[in-house]
Amino acid sequence: MFAMSENAAPETRAPEILRGNWYPAARSAAVRGNDLLAVELLGEALVVGRDAKGRAFALRDFCPHRGMPLSCGHYDGDTLECSYHGWQFEAVSGQCRQIPSLIPGEGKLKVERIFAASFPAEEQDGYLWVYFAEAASPGAATGSSSKDVPPPVPQLWKGAGNYRVTHLGCDLACDVDQGIIGLMDPAHGPFVHQSWWWRKRSSIQVKEKTFEPIPNGFRIKPHAPSANSAPYKLLQVYGRPVTTIEFVLPNMRLERIEAGRYWFSSRATVTPITSRRSRIDFVAAWNIFRWMPFVTPIFRQFATMFLRQDQETMEKQAVGLARSNRQMLIDDADRPARWYFELKAAYLEARRTGQAMKHPLTEPVTLRWRS
Repeated sequence: MFAMSENAAPETRAPEILRGNWYPAARSAAVRGNDLLAVELLGEALVVGRDAKGRAFALRDFCPHRGMPLSCGHYDGDTLECSYHGWQFEAVSGQCRQIPSLIPGEGKLKVERIFAASFPAEEQDGYLWVYFAEAASPGAATGSSSKDVPPPVPQLWKGAGNYRVTHLGCDLACDVDQGIIGLMDPAHGPFVHQSWWWRKRSSIQVKEKTFEPIPNGFRIKPHAPSANSAPYKLLQVYGRPVTTIEFVLPNMRLERIEAGRYWFSSRATVTPITSRRSRIDFVAAWNIFRWMPFVTPIFRQFATMFLRQDQETMEKQAVGLARSNRQMLIDDADRPARWYFELKAAYLEARRTGQAMKHPLTEPVTLRWRS
C-alpha cells in the first residue's frame, strides 16, 4: 500500500491483503458438472467446484500427502481423488475419507483427522465467491477459525420486476491497490475513455460532489448523472435519473441509477490474484431499454471497450512503476484514493486490536475537480 506523507508523494510497497472478506473466484458458468477449476486468488492456489447437491466448494490446490495439485484429480460430485496416490477427500469439508495404500485394521493413522485445507464458498450474482479468514493460513478443516464467521456474501442490488444482466471481466497488470484507486479515480475519463459515445476531452468541466461515510467505505450523495457523458444523457428519456455511487472495502465500487420504476445497477470489484496482478469483475443488471433489440450485446460491446481501455492503461503504468514506485496524490481529485488507503489502514488496525474501526471520514465532505 502507499506510505502517505504530507507532501503527497507516497511510496508504493506490496499491498496488504484484507482478509476476513469474500472475493469472487470465478464465474459460476465456468464450473460445469463435475469439472474441477483451478484458480489463483490472493496468492493462493485453489481448486473450486460444485457437489452433487449444488453446493460450491473451494480447497487449497494441494494434496496434504505429497503436494500434488488436487485439480489434477478425479471428482465424482462428492469425493475428490488425488491423481498421485488416490487419497480421497470430501469436497466441501476437505476431510480425508480413504487412503488406498493403508491395510484395513493395521496401523494407528486416523484417516478422518487428515484434511485438505478448505475455504467457505458460496454462489451469488453469477459468481463463485471464496471467503478468506483472518488467519494467515486456513484452519485444518474449514479454512476459517470458529471465531471468524463469514458475513453474508455481497449481493448486487436489483429493483423490482424483470431485468437483464451481464458479466464482464479482465486481468490487470497491477497490484490490487493500483487497480482500486484507478477504479474510483474521477479525473481520467476524458483521457482514457474519450470517445464519441462516452465523453470528449473538450467536454471537461468542473464537478462538485458531496461524499459521506458509510460502514467500511464512502458514498457520493445521490445526484444527477454526469451531463458530459452520452450514455447518461440517454437516461433522460425516463425523466430525471438520480445516481448513487459507493465504494466499500475490500474492493467494491457500486453504482445505482434510478428514474422512477426504472433502474440500472452495477458492481465492479478488483481482486488480488498475486502481489502484482489483479482482476476486475463487473456485473450489471437493468430494466431500462428492455424493449430495445440487442440491448445486451450492444451494452457488452461498449463495456468491453471501456474495460479494455482501463486494462491497457494499467499495462502502460506498470512499465513506469517498474522504474520508480514514487507517486503523488493531489487535491480533491485524488482525495478518494487517500480515503481508500486510510480506510484500509483503519480496517487492518481494528482487526489487529479488536477495537471498533475508526472511520477516516467523520462527516460529509464536498470535493471539486475538473473532469
